[in-house]
Amino acid sequence: MTDLLREAQRRAEAYRSEISERRVAPTPENVARLEHLAQPLPDAPTDPVEVLRLLDDYGSPATVASTGGRYFGFVTGGSLPAALAATWLASAWDQNCAFRIMSPVASRLEEIASDWLRDLFGLSPQAGVGFGTGATMANFAGLAAARHALLARAGWNVEDQGLFGAPEIRVIVGEEVHISLLKALTLVGFGKARVTQIPADSQGRMRAEKLPPLDDRTMVCIQAGNVNTGAFDPAAEVCARAQEAGAWVHVDGAFGVWAAVAPARAHLAAGVAAADSIATDCHKWLNVPYDCGLIFVKDGTHLRNAMTFNAAYLEATPEREPSHFTPEASRRARGVEVWAVLRSLGRKGLVEMVERNCRQAARFAEGLRSAGFSILNEVVLNQVLVSFGTPEQTRRIIEEIQRDGTCWCGGTEWQGRIAMRISVSSWATTDEDVERSLGAMVRIARGVLSGR
Repeated sequence: MTDLLREAQRRAEAYRSEISERRVAPTPENVARLEHLAQPLPDAPTDPVEVLRLLDDYGSPATVASTGGRYFGFVTGGSLPAALAATWLASAWDQNCAFRIMSPVASRLEEIASDWLRDLFGLSPQAGVGFGTGATMANFAGLAAARHALLARAGWNVEDQGLFGAPEIRVIVGEEVHISLLKALTLVGFGKARVTQIPADSQGRMRAEKLPPLDDRTMVCIQAGNVNTGAFDPAAEVCARAQEAGAWVHVDGAFGVWAAVAPARAHLAAGVAAADSIATDCHKWLNVPYDCGLIFVKDGTHLRNAMTFNAAYLEATPEREPSHFTPEASRRARGVEVWAVLRSLGRKGLVEMVERNCRQAARFAEGLRSAGFSILNEVVLNQVLVSFGTPEQTRRIIEEIQRDGTCWCGGTEWQGRIAMRISVSSWATTDEDVERSLGAMVRIARGVLSGR
């Protein structure tokens, strides 16, 4: 075991030490070499050292260098050193974070991290916090809590009686709602076709003046950080109207809600803390390894009532039980790495990381605009949309940038226009990475447009 773990450490250190210099996307040849791992299942055991060698020799070259500093696709964070080390240790512990009796340390670290997070986001100490796989399941948990609360007010116990014959709950979303929220709505039983969509402005922000009359059987789902533009729905206005009517407000804040921790960006998230539930990711802007998501519910009893389960052999205590706040029962101890990152960064370090990424996004926009290309969004956070000309030209330039390997950006369609999306959310991104990537983007775009 000792030799095996040392070999794993050696290989992991080599991978991370080279990440800043390797191409971001793997070559087609290295992807093709993965087929070497697809041999028939052997009859006899294989030495674990040989298994590790195969994974590293054939797997590592075929990875996307998303934990490095020049990956700007899909709002993906890297993994901070403290997070990676804590994940290794937590994997060695191999704790099941379902009930306190199964892992006192995992349960307690979740509680401590929850206290810190509530403080960072300005939430009530009574807010319930659940640690799940990502924003999709965090959205699911928040919507389940909303379903429980709204139907309970109507005299309906949805956990016992289900949705057949239940009073109708009206769901309202913005025109630019993210697909993960729509998926969560289907999982919780509300569906997509029955959802009311509200028009959005040119940046994707819900137009609050277009909201219909609200009541105590209404749920309004808003965004904190549009996945294309970084824009925020008007949370303060929506929450004020919802509170007057007894409606529920859920926030899909997969990455944008972290703006609330940075004084210079906090105005973007104004009003979010007044929402009834908030979902976010940690593997995005907090830069913990995949996977980790969080759900916050203002009245924690609604989350607990929606998620709690018990059996005769499960020894629940009067204290907080982790599985009573998430859809999953058995799960890894995600709170360990969240605690480690927050303890490592501190408030100042977290603020600096968010502000630095926002400044770097602004630099991308400035450089591309100066080179003669169109920036399609107001760069208020960490998202940049750029058009290089016609849809065909933009698509071709995105393909060439990805093929070049200096950096990686994806394509999107924004209000009828094809664009390249730049998402800056990694602790590892340096100003040198930005300039190097910017230079490659401009060089490639000009080459394509000139016919070279």
